[in-house]
Amino acid sequence: MASSGIRLFLLSFLGFALLAGAEVHEHEFIVQETPVKRLCKEHNIITVNGQFPGPTLEVREGDTLVINVVNHAQYNVTIHWHGIRQFRTGWADGPEFVTQCPIKPGGSYKYKFTIEGQEGTLWWHAHSSWLRATVYGALVIRPREGKPYPFQKPSREFPVLLGEWWDANPIDVIREAQRTGAAPNVSDAFTVNGQPGDLFNCSRQDTTAISVKPGDTALLRFVNAALNHELFVAIAGHRMTVVGVDASYTDPFATDVLMIAPGQTTDVLVTMDQPPAARYYVAARGYVTTQGVPFDNTTATAVIEYDCGCSATATTTKELGPSIPPAFPALPAFNDTGAATAFAKGIKSPKKVEIPSPVDENLFLTVGLGLFNCEPGQLCGGPNNNTRFTASMNNVSFVFPKTDSLLHAHYYDVPGVFTTDFPAYPPVQFDYTAQNVSRGLWQPVPATKLYKLRFGSVVQIVLQDTSIVSPENHPIHIHGYDFLILAEGFGNYDPEKDAQKFNLENPPQRNTVAVPVNGWAVIRFRADNPGVWLMHCHLDVHITWGLAMAFLVEDGYGELESLEAPPVDLPMC
Repeated sequence: MASSGIRLFLLSFLGFALLAGAEVHEHEFIVQETPVKRLCKEHNIITVNGQFPGPTLEVREGDTLVINVVNHAQYNVTIHWHGIRQFRTGWADGPEFVTQCPIKPGGSYKYKFTIEGQEGTLWWHAHSSWLRATVYGALVIRPREGKPYPFQKPSREFPVLLGEWWDANPIDVIREAQRTGAAPNVSDAFTVNGQPGDLFNCSRQDTTAISVKPGDTALLRFVNAALNHELFVAIAGHRMTVVGVDASYTDPFATDVLMIAPGQTTDVLVTMDQPPAARYYVAARGYVTTQGVPFDNTTATAVIEYDCGCSATATTTKELGPSIPPAFPALPAFNDTGAATAFAKGIKSPKKVEIPSPVDENLFLTVGLGLFNCEPGQLCGGPNNNTRFTASMNNVSFVFPKTDSLLHAHYYDVPGVFTTDFPAYPPVQFDYTAQNVSRGLWQPVPATKLYKLRFGSVVQIVLQDTSIVSPENHPIHIHGYDFLILAEGFGNYDPEKDAQKFNLENPPQRNTVAVPVNGWAVIRFRADNPGVWLMHCHLDVHITWGLAMAFLVEDGYGELESLEAPPVDLPMC
């Protein structure tokens, strides 16, 4: 009996010692309207604490974040902590009508969660309508105190957030598209840390500048916060060494070009080994896989400046030295799928990975666009007469509930909010990537269907792009989970032939996978986080059209495998 008590004491002491270095970080996010000037015009935009982009949160692995979000804006809002596992704390995940009802104007909600087993760069953003066009910021997770990076310690670190800017209210842009059924107007510029760069009128003096010293090794933490565009990124005169993606370390590899899909992050080391008298552009422009549709064809820039005597933070060129025309990097063509594919193939885990197995749930999900017929007497702006754009997975166009959140309805067994009959396979099998798919397959079924998973089950998903309306690269994000990308390819997935291509040694771990245009990706994860978890395309126009579904992961055994009770201030619909 005494020895058992000693063991319990030692275990308790060990647990306390392990947690002793962890901290609790408390923040207040005031969501408000703020005037900003871009592209020669002043606009009122929705911001957090008056900042665009919003504040960078810096923590260590094991820390707890408590963020009180106060809504002083005129729109409903939620905040999603993109990529955070939210183990048992699904109430803090943030997608509107999925894990919570929105925070109404004048309301507030306190998000609380602990960051466990994740290091690197993530980010946070609004998950209501198109508010994330301006409501977003970086989330930097460093190793615990005394634990080094698994790569050369950088001299300096810079979050580099890539975004999109509309010369209009983004909420009005998407509301007009929803009214007509047409595609929304494309953005007017890309941005780097909120600035379009000196290729645009009225923008040069505010171009984001990164101050470095000769010989520095800088860690650049790239985040693609753009709503609707994958982006190529390059730095003039400098190679990049990729060391992390989506808060998971990678086997380091050198590259001249990054391709980052919306939702993804990429950490790179850059050695500042070029002549310091020169200046160097960091440039980003779209990677576009649809054909014959409008897209943002602009290029956003930031500038790397050597030895300016500035502090080790990103600043603006108006605070720097003499203006020297920067060197411009070589960027791929906007439709260079070969460059995007080559970059994706370079990403691998740094060591042998324990692959979850055996597989309990084999899912095959088509992802793509579609068309709804208009209501009688309605004029719609879709590509065909009297049609409106939609999107779906396995022919189900996801409908978000309006009277309750999915997680709340699940926890309290509220009937009529959702069903659990989302199909594991397409209801009709067809040549998914053919040039002429039968028009009978273009119209999906609108519904709120979830797929139920037993706690601890191993899930493998084939994500298959389709050519309905147009094939496209789709960045698919799963909330609440990281997953392993076992393989990617083009054409229709062949279970016999393509299974031979699986990387079962060191596949990359991510929370967002860019499913190749006219192709497929295979991902695998263990369903060890109870709750309701959204899976959706991170092109926001596509989630607006219904390219989403959700998993309902049941509780396991005991408290530590069960969803926590909802917080007392959880917003109600």
